[in-house]
Amino acid sequence: MRDQHYHELVRKVTMYLDNELNESAERELLREIQSNPAYFKVLSQEKSFREFIKNKIHRRKPSPALIQSIKEKIRVAPV
Repeated sequence: MRDQHYHELVRKVTMYLDNELNESAERELLREIQSNPAYFKVLSQEKSFREFIKNKIHRRKPSPALIQSIKEKIRVAPV
């Protein structure tokens, strides 16, 4: 049961960070986070993980051949 509650909290935090919560759900989540240090820790960890991915993980650029192939497939008219 505790795991289910934790997963629900993580889901809400993720939605909050993705700006997917409506205003009342956002206020409710922020109240919960303020009243419980463990909830604040979950929010902090998720923010830190997102920042790590954003700043430390470098994406490879697609090859020119791949880009050209995609462009050619887009130009083909569907039958």
